[in-house]
Amino acid sequence: MADEIFEHPRLAAIYDPLDPDRGDLHAYLDIARRLDARHVLDIGCGTGVFALLLADRGIEVVGVDPAQASIEVARGKPGSDRVRWICGDATALPPLRVDLVTMTANVAQEIAAPRTWRRTLEGAYEALRPGGRLVFETRDPAGRAWETWNRAASHRVTEIPGVGGVESWVDLVEVGGPLVTFRWNYVFAADGQRFTSDSTLRFRERQEIETDLIAQGFVLEEVRDAPDRPGKELVFVAQRPDRRDAAAVR
Repeated sequence: MADEIFEHPRLAAIYDPLDPDRGDLHAYLDIARRLDARHVLDIGCGTGVFALLLADRGIEVVGVDPAQASIEVARGKPGSDRVRWICGDATALPPLRVDLVTMTANVAQEIAAPRTWRRTLEGAYEALRPGGRLVFETRDPAGRAWETWNRAASHRVTEIPGVGGVESWVDLVEVGGPLVTFRWNYVFAADGQRFTSDSTLRFRERQEIETDLIAQGFVLEEVRDAPDRPGKELVFVAQRPDRRDAAAVR
């Protein structure tokens, strides 16, 4: 099940205007360039921002997301015909052989259930060609990011062309071990309609993620700081070993 912000057509339509600064994607574009990736699978593609940036660079992209409304927004953007859009998730993909699999922004943490997370890693592994990479980010639990998830720190009114003013803010709902639940609130000035969207993120420790990757057969190449949030987020780069590497490991 996708969160309302991604699934409700009225909310999906304003997702990009409410979060226009996607400087976090520059690091992923750089990784794709350095790897000379020609085929990319973008898990949790949402409204297609990153997938379309890749397609603009001549890369063949498959974007997968469980939220139909978000996929429809992506399909309505210029150049969307250059991307293969799939409404679904990484646990049931068609046969693929890509150079790079990505999970940007909150995607990895949104996959909160341990079994679904393991199956997602399995799906990513199977989609990669031998030697291909999986890249994703996750917040460091030590940073306790949820402590700033409140109305005082997040309240704003955004003027959106064709929509009008949209008031938004976030409330922290619950912190239960590694799971953190929060609620986004939206009020449309044009008609006063109100929406809420609840999300739960799993804050995994670095060692847990490394163990999960290795258990799935990946070779962990690098764990780096997210350049847009140094000291707060970690970026994992893992490789599906080619056959020779796999034999050497065994």
